[in-house]
Amino acid sequence: MKSKVYTYFICFVGALGGLLFGYDWVVIGGAKPFYEAYFGISGSASDQGLAMTIALIGCMVGAMTVGWLADRIGRKKLLAISSIIFLLSSLATGAVNTFNTFLIARFFGGMGIGLASGLSPMYIAEIAPADIRGRMVSLNQMMIVIGILAAQIVNWLIAQPVPAGITEEVIAETWNGQMAWRWMFWVPMIPSVMFLIFCFFIPESPRWLNLRQKREGKSDNSDATQGKSQGNMSSLSGYSSILLLGIFIAVFQQWCGTNVIFNYAQEIFQQAGYEIGDVLFNIVITGIANVVFTLIAIRTVDKIGRKPLMMLGAGGLCIIYTLLGACYYMHVTGVGVIALVVLAIGCYAMTLGPCTWVLISEIFPDNVRSLGVAICTFALWAGSSTLTYTFPFLNHSLGSYGTFWIYSAVCAVGFIVFSTRLKETKGKSLE
Repeated sequence: MKSKVYTYFICFVGALGGLLFGYDWVVIGGAKPFYEAYFGISGSASDQGLAMTIALIGCMVGAMTVGWLADRIGRKKLLAISSIIFLLSSLATGAVNTFNTFLIARFFGGMGIGLASGLSPMYIAEIAPADIRGRMVSLNQMMIVIGILAAQIVNWLIAQPVPAGITEEVIAETWNGQMAWRWMFWVPMIPSVMFLIFCFFIPESPRWLNLRQKREGKSDNSDATQGKSQGNMSSLSGYSSILLLGIFIAVFQQWCGTNVIFNYAQEIFQQAGYEIGDVLFNIVITGIANVVFTLIAIRTVDKIGRKPLMMLGAGGLCIIYTLLGACYYMHVTGVGVIALVVLAIGCYAMTLGPCTWVLISEIFPDNVRSLGVAICTFALWAGSSTLTYTFPFLNHSLGSYGTFWIYSAVCAVGFIVFSTRLKETKGKSLE
């Protein structure tokens, strides 16, 4: 019993990276109308897109280095380093006074996200027993959505009510424009410190220790060779089909379109007829739905399996986005649009959200896992960057209805690929 409790504690600490990842990733959505007014970029689509995307570029940099660093210094030390990056970037983002320094701080925050997003599920997968591995890796997704909800609640509580029709110049001189967005970025400093402290009480991954022993020649020669291949691109040559599938899964999780709801909730809900004050409340509703349906995923991922849930997510979103696009096309506003948005988030949260991280942490064998996960995580954030940066342009040129219909078509492709190419990993050992 004591051993089981300790295992849960270890996985919880590993998943704290997911909490910070979720908060830092979404907090910008609530801060967006206020820092845009402060920096005077509301009229520039390119500056708006850059402010939303720069952290995702940092995510790609973090994801590119996570595999090499995780093998070089170990999983535990890298978790601690990512907590320090989150702490310093949060402090800096809320303290800046120019747009360029804001971008730099957000870039480093993105690096922390990139490290944590690849490292946390990999560490948990290597620690957790096979029979509960899906549930434990999904705990990381649970912490991500809790972080998302925390950011949404913090944004809603910190921001003062905004009167309808208020101009950007007026917002820039209010509490919201001067200080609210800063506090939104400062809040995660508290869990960052907790994460750093807890990192001193968890063990190193036994699989990394085993690989290090092999590299140091403490095993037989064939095993040592295997160990030395860890982290080399050539070591993935025999797993090209698995790597391509992992990349597709990772990119699809972003290109399915759900994450623009979090990053561009302001535009989506305003186009549905809501004022900015109501938008922040509606965002909290989506966050609650995200948490509730992720709880369902944690209970089902080791029972139903990964493949059925991925197919359900892709097929369900295809239908929901078709209906949501029709609502925008016919100028339907109000609670009906909110219901479809919440349904889309729920469908994603119980399927594609957690299952993606479970799959990319499971499909690679020990000797290439860190590199495979790093490549897939990089691909995921590359997909997220393109999704986030292109949404304002798609929304402007095609309208919300055309944009969601494109996402619907992408989901249809995903359903076909998952039904024909994805194999079940439930209950199988990592080896």
